[in-house]
Amino acid sequence: MVNISEKNFEETVTNCLLVGGQDTLITDKKIVKDIATFPGDYLMGGYHQRNHSDYDKNLCLVSQDVLDFVLITQPNEWDKLKKSLSGDIRPHFLERVNYEIKQHGTLHVLRKGIKDLGCKFHLAYFPPATGLNPEIQKKYHGNIFSVIRQLKYSENNENSLDLCIFLNGLPIFTVELKDPLTGQSVENAITQYRSTRDPKEPLFAYRRCLAHFAVDPELVYFTTRLEGSKTRFIPFNQGNNLGAGNPPSWNNFPTAYLWEQIWARDSVLNLIQYFIHEYEEEDEEGNKTGKRILIFPRYHQLDSVRRIINHAKVHGSGQHYLIQHSAGSGKSNSIAWLSHQLSVLHNAKNERVFDSVVVITDRRVLDRQLQSTVRQFEQTLGTVETITENSQQLKMAMESGKNIIVTTLQKFQVISEQVKSLPGKNFAVIIDEAHSSQSGEATRHLNTVLSASSLEEAEKQEAGEIEEDIEDRIEREIRQRGQLSNVSYFAFTATPKTKTLELFGTKVDGGGYQPFSLYPMRQAIEEGFILDVLQNYTTYKAYWSLLKKVKDDPTYDRNKAVRLMMSFVDMHEHTIGKKVEVIVEHFRNQTQSRIGGHAKAMVVTRSRLHAVRYKQAIDSYMTLHGYPFKSLVAFSGKVDNDGVKYTESGMNGFPETKTAQTFKLDEYKFLIVAEKFQTGFDQPLLHTMYVDKKLKGIHAVQTLSRLNRVHPGKEETFVLDFANEADDIQKSFEPYYEKTILSEATDPNLLYDLQTKLEQHGIFSNDEINQFANQYFSSKGTQAKLFAALQPAITRFKAKGKDEQIEFRGTLSDFVRLYAFLSQIVTFSDPELEKLYAFGRFLLRRLPIEKEKLPLEIQQSIDLESYRLDITGSGKITLNRGQGELKPEDPLSPTNIIQPDIEALSSIIKELNERFGTDFTEEDRLVIRQLEENLAKIPMLEQSIRVNTPENAMMTFREVVEQQLQDMIDTNFKFYKQVNANPDFAQTLTKFLFDRYRKGLEGAV
Repeated sequence: MVNISEKNFEETVTNCLLVGGQDTLITDKKIVKDIATFPGDYLMGGYHQRNHSDYDKNLCLVSQDVLDFVLITQPNEWDKLKKSLSGDIRPHFLERVNYEIKQHGTLHVLRKGIKDLGCKFHLAYFPPATGLNPEIQKKYHGNIFSVIRQLKYSENNENSLDLCIFLNGLPIFTVELKDPLTGQSVENAITQYRSTRDPKEPLFAYRRCLAHFAVDPELVYFTTRLEGSKTRFIPFNQGNNLGAGNPPSWNNFPTAYLWEQIWARDSVLNLIQYFIHEYEEEDEEGNKTGKRILIFPRYHQLDSVRRIINHAKVHGSGQHYLIQHSAGSGKSNSIAWLSHQLSVLHNAKNERVFDSVVVITDRRVLDRQLQSTVRQFEQTLGTVETITENSQQLKMAMESGKNIIVTTLQKFQVISEQVKSLPGKNFAVIIDEAHSSQSGEATRHLNTVLSASSLEEAEKQEAGEIEEDIEDRIEREIRQRGQLSNVSYFAFTATPKTKTLELFGTKVDGGGYQPFSLYPMRQAIEEGFILDVLQNYTTYKAYWSLLKKVKDDPTYDRNKAVRLMMSFVDMHEHTIGKKVEVIVEHFRNQTQSRIGGHAKAMVVTRSRLHAVRYKQAIDSYMTLHGYPFKSLVAFSGKVDNDGVKYTESGMNGFPETKTAQTFKLDEYKFLIVAEKFQTGFDQPLLHTMYVDKKLKGIHAVQTLSRLNRVHPGKEETFVLDFANEADDIQKSFEPYYEKTILSEATDPNLLYDLQTKLEQHGIFSNDEINQFANQYFSSKGTQAKLFAALQPAITRFKAKGKDEQIEFRGTLSDFVRLYAFLSQIVTFSDPELEKLYAFGRFLLRRLPIEKEKLPLEIQQSIDLESYRLDITGSGKITLNRGQGELKPEDPLSPTNIIQPDIEALSSIIKELNERFGTDFTEEDRLVIRQLEENLAKIPMLEQSIRVNTPENAMMTFREVVEQQLQDMIDTNFKFYKQVNANPDFAQTLTKFLFDRYRKGLEGAV
């Protein structure tokens, strides 16, 4: 029988670390390569096995390994130390090593070594950049890697770690292993670290170890700082099918890459030498805060930089690389790692590949974060030169061969000229994605005075102004200069344009292009580094339709629903005042309380004149109602509105350079923008976006992505779109992350259906929900009592069969997701739903997870497609759990329904006027004619009439007519308003249409 114990899993990992070394039977390197299952550049194994008795709990060292390494690699220095001391110098030396680690950390000691009584000792030797120093090469082979299983690390108890990995006797990694076949997963390892691995223990103190790993056969997480329950574990997974996790393996554990490649000896040395980094945190002003941060790369960062370095080492200069990494990828760190390693890269001939590395960012004032990050990774003072003066400073830096030069896009022409004029020197140019929309610069007219007589004219004028960003400018410059053999380009972007792919991408068979490295949006979302902005996206038609559903339902706040609904009925495309009412009231009722009351909103407008008018209207509305919010506006140049010239600084009351900083203040809740701050703007408190501008393609992705930054307490985002169709937004996102989004209004009564389904499982009782709610909503509630209130439901859940567990979890997840979405639109007056939502949200986190599920650390996206209406004028939507799928219309032509004569339509118009006092004219009969033509194109209506009784068919027909009228609102507002305002009128018209449709259908048979 197969051994499925956790101990066996631990043994498997350990044997891979030992293979090829002195403590294994397999020492032949060829055999070691053959048994490796994960392809890579590193030879696995070669470790020594040590016992917990070899470990000094007080010093946190494998003492003999420390001494052996020093004696093997530095005997002369050891003799020198012996002459300075009498007696046994080994305890003294080990105490000195321990002291230096306490003072400066293991990373510093491994990189810089220690000094003792005038003697300098290395505690590790790294592979030399060139083969010109054979002495260093020999010493590098003297490194001692070792592993201890079940390490008893404490002097206070008998607790043990599954694995601890050492380099030359210094602990570098701790590991907790779990095996789902025994009922435990990576989540249990994370919990173990948080609850039983005390940071006060010397081994777990900050800086003692370089990383702590939680591992199971399918997933890997790590942290560099243990802080009890506050410890944050980060995914270290390859990604699976453009999402989170790891791809399945047919012959090994999916996480075998960790011990076969990442923990391979040369890989660990590479991590310590070039990747793992410590720095002191800075505040927003660039001042040191005193808090130190230890960085360990995420998998995609490590993989991309290593692959680029290996490729550049072989192929030299003259190459193009496209690194498509989503927002939330840690791009600044990746650029810093890449720039420093390119600056010391040598080829097989021991020649330097690049004389200088130039990092470009699209800011007139250098991106402080990027500049700071590149400098922080500097291990040798003077490696980085920041161009803060003029082009002459840049020329001198390039001519003198400065290792790393950080500059702005505005000096790119100088860079191009210098590269061409220095053919004997090779350059690496790293291009940081940063778009000029934040500064509002465009290629035409945007900095000039906008003078338009109307909003329509202003929108028309500025609609044709195509924003030119860093990609456009550099692409134009490179094409003008031609391909240069002495320069390689490394372009980082989350949303590459077609021409960016063509210029920097890797050509594939068939003539297409792809990124050299990809970290997709979906993976970033599923790993919890950004939020899904399409999670709660809704058009205003869908929003209004939802309000209409609830206006007569006592479950909801009827007054708010009716007031907002009437705003829609009275709204014209450019009636900003009505939209402002909807925006401000939605923010006040639904958004204001999010993120602990700190949530902010962005209003995206059609033109600079729109931005001016929105700013005036929002301020006036908030003043009129006494709301304590403030707004800011952002646009470039000047706007002439009725002879009065407006500027951003004039309307805000301070220079435009301070807009972003001022918006951080808590009283400022609205940022109204016109082609500014729509890309490159990072404000984690942005929760809601109101869109009143046509968005398409990459511009839609970049604009909506302003909401995706994570922040403590920020669990979701919300988009209310006045101007776009959901399908168009979906198409814009598809190249970067395929996800179907909400295109129609959700029926809130589905909540009650889900509530009933949940109750039928018998897993929880109302008393238990009330017990939980009494604690959760009370300031005196305790965490312990919350856990206790959840426990009975967890116990009953475990007793259910697997199929019922899956069904219950899915239904509960659906309820929580739907409530979270609807609560941002309508205000519920049913406390039972709110209590069930709170109870269910926490119960989901504690329900046992099947091994194929991702751990709770991963934020799951919300699949609102599951609740879409069946009836739609744009296609059929399949109600599958997970990613929604829009299916095309039936290719078969609908039945050709015979249309009755024009006189009959005129009769209807006349009768409506007589019965309801309306003033419809003969021209309005065309509205009915158009409506009938639209109905004739919907095949499901014919099917409904053929298979249902007239009464049931009428119900379906009424729903479709209602939807068609909503779609005709812009072109037939008067007709629509009458239908909506008078239920009797609507019923009469619908019956007329239904009778005519049936007669037409009968005539077609």
